[in-house]
Amino acid sequence: MNDLLEQLRAGLPAEALVTDPDVMTSYAHDMAGFCEAGAPAVVVLPHTVEQVQHVMRTATALRTPVVPQGARTGLSGAANASDGCIVLSLVKMDRILEISPVDRIAVVEPGVVNAVLSRAVAEQGLYYPPDPSSWEMCTIGGNIGTAAGGLCCVKYGVTAEYVLGLDVVLADGRLLSTGRRTAKGVAGYDLTRLFVGSEGSLGIVVRAVLALKPAPPQQLVLAAEFSSATDACDAICRIIEGGHTPSLLELMDRTTIHAVNRMANMGLPETTEALLLAAFDTPDPAADLAAVGVLCTAAGATEVVPAEDAAESELLLQARRMSLTALETVKPATMIDDVCVPRSQLGAMLDGTSAIADKYGLTIGVCAHAGDGNTHPVVCFDQENPDESRRARESFDEIMALGLQLGGTITGEHGVGLLKKEWLARELGPVGLELQRGVKQAFDPLGLLNPGKLF
Repeated sequence: MNDLLEQLRAGLPAEALVTDPDVMTSYAHDMAGFCEAGAPAVVVLPHTVEQVQHVMRTATALRTPVVPQGARTGLSGAANASDGCIVLSLVKMDRILEISPVDRIAVVEPGVVNAVLSRAVAEQGLYYPPDPSSWEMCTIGGNIGTAAGGLCCVKYGVTAEYVLGLDVVLADGRLLSTGRRTAKGVAGYDLTRLFVGSEGSLGIVVRAVLALKPAPPQQLVLAAEFSSATDACDAICRIIEGGHTPSLLELMDRTTIHAVNRMANMGLPETTEALLLAAFDTPDPAADLAAVGVLCTAAGATEVVPAEDAAESELLLQARRMSLTALETVKPATMIDDVCVPRSQLGAMLDGTSAIADKYGLTIGVCAHAGDGNTHPVVCFDQENPDESRRARESFDEIMALGLQLGGTITGEHGVGLLKKEWLARELGPVGLELQRGVKQAFDPLGLLNPGKLF
């Protein structure tokens, strides 16, 4: 321990090191439940690439594990500390280094908050689409680590589609540059994509080149009420099959609607079983909403209400964005899943989740990036009740099993971390798992980077 601190101090300013036990405890875990967290030996908050390199050289010399962190808004335990590790928090590396309207790129450090970047590029008529629900807090580095998604992904895609290039500090302290600044490029293996979603297990991202788009027109939102989740999912399939390109296609079930109303008095319709939100940012969004409204009615919608203006649209989006927070008020604890299934299986996923809730006698609310088939079943329970905690964990596992059975994946955007590592092995199979462990070995032969996560 003394050797570790002494060697770290040799290349870091005093303010970059945190050794107070109480303060370090606050860096021990992210927002996931049922995930163990250890006690770090030290927390390091570097300001420069060179300081990150010094940390990794020290860690390699002393064989000390390193757990990289962003804002710790993750939901899989990927940022949880292990005993005796160096927690490497990148939140102080928060500069936007460049915004280029001609090249349509932004160059940023990993600690830049998503919303800060989004607003900065908007001032220049540009748009950074990935918008996780935690966008006011989460960092670009964390978004890259988990390949984060968001509400707009149905049209614009997830974080992976916007990362053009990276600077990465490897486990031994070397600096690797991957990718490009250009619109196209196919030189060699795509190492950039390999790092996106790797949860800090292959290297430390210290700079990112991100693709931008021109700012779209202001979107308008439609709300459609359904008497069953099956009808709502039928509407979603009709919308996609009809060739429409909504900028947002989101679903909230009855449990979620009630939770949002209780928390914020939003006035959402509590008599409905499912509320579908569709948005368009096209030159004539009202016409697109009208066409989608016809499809919703044909699928059994009991009411279809298009927003009249941007303010009304934003109110509906606020209700969706606060869904996870509202469900956290139902019980003292929650487990938030993010199983993704083919769109054609979305109805079966929601019906199956409802049956699992009944089986275990639990409240499970579902909100979803429905246009992607990406569901967020939220298991609400009392962690002080051992039996209820057991049922919550078992129901969570059954939901993941259901997703795989329907041809889906255990995680659409939250990552694997500690929470789903057992399930990752099931999804990948023995050959896939062997090859992925080989990739990890190539980049991190000593196993120092975020040990115990993923595999």
